[in-house]
Amino acid sequence: SGKTFTAITFIYRLLKYAKAKKILFLVDTKNLGEQAEQEFMAYMPNDDNRKFCELYGVHRLKSSFIPTDNQVYISTIQRMYSILRGEELDEYAEETNPNEIQWGSKRAAVPVAYNPKLPVEFFDFVVIDECHRSIYNLWKQVLEYFDAFQIGLTATPDNRTFGYFNQNIVSEYTHEQAITDGVNVGYNVFQIDTEVTQKGGVIWKGEYVDHREKLTRKKRWEQLDEDVTYTAKKLDDKVVNPNQIRLIIKTFKDHLPEMFPDRYAADGVFEVPKTLIFAKTDSHANDIIEMVRQEFGEENRFCKKITYNTEDPKGTLSEFRNQYYPRIAVTVDMIATGTDVKPLECLLFMRDVKSRNYFEQMKGRGTRTINIDDLKKVTPSAKYTKDHFVIVDAIGVTKSLKTDSRPLEKKPGIPLEDLLAAVAVGARDEDLFTSLANRLIRLEKQITEKEKLKFSEQAEGKSISQVAKELLQAYNPDTLDCIRQNIEQEMTGASPAAKEEAFARQQHALIETAATVFTGELNMYIENVRKAHEQVMDTVNPDKLLNVGWDTNLAAEAAAQVQDFTDWINQQKDEIIALQLFYGQPYQRRELTYKMLADLVETIKTNKPTLAPLNIWRAYGQ
Repeated sequence: SGKTFTAITFIYRLLKYAKAKKILFLVDTKNLGEQAEQEFMAYMPNDDNRKFCELYGVHRLKSSFIPTDNQVYISTIQRMYSILRGEELDEYAEETNPNEIQWGSKRAAVPVAYNPKLPVEFFDFVVIDECHRSIYNLWKQVLEYFDAFQIGLTATPDNRTFGYFNQNIVSEYTHEQAITDGVNVGYNVFQIDTEVTQKGGVIWKGEYVDHREKLTRKKRWEQLDEDVTYTAKKLDDKVVNPNQIRLIIKTFKDHLPEMFPDRYAADGVFEVPKTLIFAKTDSHANDIIEMVRQEFGEENRFCKKITYNTEDPKGTLSEFRNQYYPRIAVTVDMIATGTDVKPLECLLFMRDVKSRNYFEQMKGRGTRTINIDDLKKVTPSAKYTKDHFVIVDAIGVTKSLKTDSRPLEKKPGIPLEDLLAAVAVGARDEDLFTSLANRLIRLEKQITEKEKLKFSEQAEGKSISQVAKELLQAYNPDTLDCIRQNIEQEMTGASPAAKEEAFARQQHALIETAATVFTGELNMYIENVRKAHEQVMDTVNPDKLLNVGWDTNLAAEAAAQVQDFTDWINQQKDEIIALQLFYGQPYQRRELTYKMLADLVETIKTNKPTLAPLNIWRAYGQ
């Protein structure tokens, strides 16, 4: 609903009228930082003909260097943390939302010390975008470091968010108000339930099936020597059922005219609205794209993947936002939160989400309004402005049990990618190094010689075992005792403090030697190669539809809303002039003026915003 625009507006006023000198705009992913930078560049104040960037300096931090001649600084919280610790940060560490890294919530925070290059009084205000995500645990230190006023922005606060800000809500704008004001649009839910999606399947012993390598996607034909039973949770991980993906995509295609009945071009051809599909993994996204292109009978540009692993994600995202093609985009996490694609009219969920906040953020990709002229630039067949979007639930995401926030979920194991991400953002504790070393030792036994060689090329010539050994050596008691003995021999007569300083310096060198090998490129390679080498391709079991159509709960909600509107009208009919005229006069004598109707609408907006005219018309339509 325009949080960034609102933030830029009050930042402008703080700089112009409140004598603020420097303001930090804090985000938690590189993608959101780039988007915020673009919005600052495009913003034009109401009281000046110049753009914001012509009036004030705006700088997005890309290294540890901080210029002193700007007024607005945009940074990820990961980069600010590394700057305060006096370390460089690989851009890879900024691509992942730190709230998704489980290690950060389990380990003891590495303390942030005073940094003379960035004194505590450097910023007057700190604006925290998506403040429900990254203001806890390790990252809280960044906010506590600065002696500045903190302003949080979020569409999905939870109890911890209210607690952190002492329940000091400066301004609140609800989703219902945003819909009523035409700032956001509502949504309808369309269900696609299939048997395999809900129950999984069984491939019987003796069947010949494909086994596919995840990394190279090479296939080999092999006979099963035992039954393979897979549940819904294992689907698209250990087992891929192309028939299930095909059935969902085909059903989606067949029912698009039902969801968008007005999207026929002049030549009678149906035009697919801009659609975003949420996939489980990068490999799953590739399978979905293949099926979309087959079922829709379209060329490659019709459907594209937008993830951090693609060649030009920013360019593809820009095309999806501003050009006719692609019509359908498939993503995992990159545009799940914070990224605006205003022409988006359909969200297809093929992955479940357990965090209520994250799900609300994902739904938010479809809520943005767009005027009819801009919509027609990318969807020429559109006849009306965007007044709603459709969620196609093919996985049960709208019905699954959700928790308030992901960090509260207690999981016994931490994924390897989270351990790598923790090292990337500066974590150096013993438990992390030990866990990572053990994972690498196990990984070495699973991968091929060719993959080991590739690892060595990206790890400064070191083998997996060497890297694991360095991780273990950094905190190995025998190694540390040896260092102490050498220091005692070399620094005879020196003070205990000097010896302790020398010891700390040498141990720090061991730790950094072990950690610096984990560059963004190597981490990405490890994440890819560590995945199970093969998936079983279930081409034996067909899938079948169990249910397809509009969510029945939606119809019940619509009926309840119509009844609520009827009850309210009956209660208010003696108090509102327009209703008095309507109910109290014979039909021929009922004369309504525009002002009376406008007053009625204003009363509804004030007293019952959920009964706004657009909502009621849609409820009657259901």
